[in-house]
Amino acid sequence: MPVRARFYGIVIRMYFLSSEHNPPHIHAIYGENSAAVDIQTGHIID
Repeated sequence: MPVRARFYGIVIRMYFLSSEHNPPHIHAIYGENSAAVDIQTGHIID
């Protein structure tokens, strides 16, 4: 899972290959908090 960006303590990682897990999505991680967002729809997955 490649890191795409780091700013203000937030790390953005992207899952986009089918060999990773579907659907393609990004993770935004800040300390102990995280969110997963579907790239195609923009909906929050987790």
